[in-house]
Amino acid sequence: MRGCCAAWGIIAALGLTGVLPAVAAADGSGWDELERRAAGRAVYFNAWGGDPAINRYIEWASGRVLERHGVRLVHVKVTDIAEAASRIMAERIAGRDSDGSVDLLWINGENFAALKQAGLLWGPWTDRLPNSALVDWHGNPTTRIDFTLPTEGHELPWGTSAFTLFYDRSRIQETPTDPATLLSWIESNPGRFSYPQPPSFLGTAFLKQMLMALIDDADRLQKPAGVDFPAITAPLWTWLDRAHPDMWRSGRIFPRSGPAQRELLASGELDWMMSYNPSEASRAIRQGELHATIGGLHLSGGTLANSHFLAIPYNAGAKEGAMLVADFFISPEAQARKAHADIWGDPSVLDQDRLTAGDRALFQGATRDAATPDTADRLLPEPHPSWSTLLERAWLERYTR
Repeated sequence: MRGCCAAWGIIAALGLTGVLPAVAAADGSGWDELERRAAGRAVYFNAWGGDPAINRYIEWASGRVLERHGVRLVHVKVTDIAEAASRIMAERIAGRDSDGSVDLLWINGENFAALKQAGLLWGPWTDRLPNSALVDWHGNPTTRIDFTLPTEGHELPWGTSAFTLFYDRSRIQETPTDPATLLSWIESNPGRFSYPQPPSFLGTAFLKQMLMALIDDADRLQKPAGVDFPAITAPLWTWLDRAHPDMWRSGRIFPRSGPAQRELLASGELDWMMSYNPSEASRAIRQGELHATIGGLHLSGGTLANSHFLAIPYNAGAKEGAMLVADFFISPEAQARKAHADIWGDPSVLDQDRLTAGDRALFQGATRDAATPDTADRLLPEPHPSWSTLLERAWLERYTR
């Protein structure tokens, strides 16, 4: 998933600033009634379609919700969730305030901020889900905050993330631990490091991770970017200016996405890749997509972390079905399957202490190996979404002329 400069631009141009009327809660006195109303309906789930393993997981979930609830889950694969956000905005402009084309979306923080500010998300709804009682709402604060913004029941967490660097252990014995040692490695090994081109989701994440590691006051990033943006980001541009000439293709060309960079690592053209999923390399090794010498690390100064979420648009035509699907996605069965490295390897949002012994047993086997780093010493919350927008814009202006 990528940033949402376009989404913010549409909102600003149209003056959509939270003035839309609130949407009434779904009819029905309880969950049984909601299931009855949802049966036989299709739920159009707009989600990133760039990872075959994730696509297979969603296909499996589709079969389960059809079997259990009679709901047909349709995965609308997008390359950028901003595509779905723009479609929702266009439907609002056209007056399509019901029976919209998007029922459920896998959303990132930037688009959440844009859509929520414009009043284009339905809610609150997450507390109506039976399985929401199992979520680790208190132990994991990222389940309640998305890019510094309270979710307020308009988003449901369904996985957790921590920015992770993966490297080829057969070529790298002494791993970099901070921006300075990483820069030294890049300069000593020309052409072997790169990162996805912003505004790809992982490319922007790399910029944020490095910025947080390079400045003294990372807490400043929790507030909106302002006139001090140039001064605060100066260390990042200095670091990139030095690193780019010794990167892959001399920093003139970048991988188009995370999966594209993974292919370059698999082919031996690069020694590094990056992901928000600490288990991604383990999964890829088990599936024969990466060789077994890959290791993972988090930078010592702290790791960019968040939860990723599901949301229901204000004009969704199948709100009840979307809630059923979302509730299944946070069930112990679905969360345990997703956590296994040979399926997806996406860490669970559930509080293990709230699960029955039988449900906890479902998670057995989702073990770490050499490719999955230990939990980061310090988790750094995502910056305010305005930083992502400005970082992407500044990067494009600086490096794509």
